[in-house]
Amino acid sequence: MSISLAKKQTISLDKEAGTGLRKIRMGLGWDPVKPSGFFGKLLNSDTAVDLDASCIVVDNNQRPVDMVWFRQLKSNDSLIAHSGDNRTGDGNGDDETISVNLEALSGNIAHLVFTVNSFLGQTFEKVGNAYCRIVDDVTGKELARFNLSDQGHHTGMIMAYLTRTTSGWNVTAVGQRSNGRTVADLGNEAVAAVNA
Repeated sequence: MSISLAKKQTISLDKEAGTGLRKIRMGLGWDPVKPSGFFGKLLNSDTAVDLDASCIVVDNNQRPVDMVWFRQLKSNDSLIAHSGDNRTGDGNGDDETISVNLEALSGNIAHLVFTVNSFLGQTFEKVGNAYCRIVDDVTGKELARFNLSDQGHHTGMIMAYLTRTTSGWNVTAVGQRSNGRTVADLGNEAVAAVNA
């Protein structure tokens, strides 16, 4: 059973996996909030919400060195891969995923920061049941889950980040609001979240 993380909580992913963690998958899921009442349904017939999961790669010097998102589906070294853009949030399970080959990552990579943005500028008031989760991509075991229940006027969020330690990888839930529409808008905020 996975751990449900609270904001600013950190856990060891390797400890949760029970073995040396080689590959992980970050899954993002969400549903559009259904309009209520007659006028809500009349004025808002299109309830699709386009959220975008992204990963910012941060090196030992606390600099963003690579990004994986819907416009760049693989990292420069091809060790981090995005599943592709889901523009509606419809359906069960993860709507977008980012897979990471942890064991092959260069030793100068210190953090992987996972973000979510609303490219079309829809605010998180229109988003329901949002979560991110970390899965052992070898065994399929869910290791940690963070529910993104913070609804509001923001269009982006720093969800969580992975940190390389001497004993493996940790994950920290963040849940920090942002107003960026793409991951390119969040580089500085991502580094600041890691250093907070």
